[in-house]
Amino acid sequence: MKIIFDKQKCLPFTLTALIILADQLVKGFIVKNWPGEGTFIKDLFSNGLVQFWHVRNRAIAFSLGHNLPESLRPALFVVLPIVVLGFLLWYYFKSPDFRTPQRWAVAGIIGGGAGNIIDRIFRPEGVVDFVSVKFFGLLGMERWPTFNIADASVVVCCIVLLVTILISPKEVHNEQEN
Repeated sequence: MKIIFDKQKCLPFTLTALIILADQLVKGFIVKNWPGEGTFIKDLFSNGLVQFWHVRNRAIAFSLGHNLPESLRPALFVVLPIVVLGFLLWYYFKSPDFRTPQRWAVAGIIGGGAGNIIDRIFRPEGVVDFVSVKFFGLLGMERWPTFNIADASVVVCCIVLLVTILISPKEVHNEQEN
């Protein structure tokens, strides 16, 4: 299989760049204006539904791996994600199977992943998280774990990718014929 770089495959990476840019600009703004981890910034609706905090995550999603030894963290939190994103990019350009919404979803996943990898490399205090959403005790959590633009991008784009994969094969076949 030959790697194909065409406009249709490359255009979604504008989303990748926009996510990385927005993510890093907002994180930089938060770090500059609210220095100090655990700083409360704002209650968006004054009822605690959405709050902004300056928090640092030294692990990965949902603080998984926070108990791992410091010596393992670079390999698991930087190198492994870079390898996964590299594989995803390779597969994206090698595979003719991605439809347009799937291309954009993959580009969003790569943008979000890259945004957090940048933090892990250049912010030794940890990934900057800042959005805290009330979760009303669902799954035993009063608040959803604090997240950032990169995290939101990965989650939303993974959902879009999953939904588009689950669409019936008949619809996929019809789109490929057009």
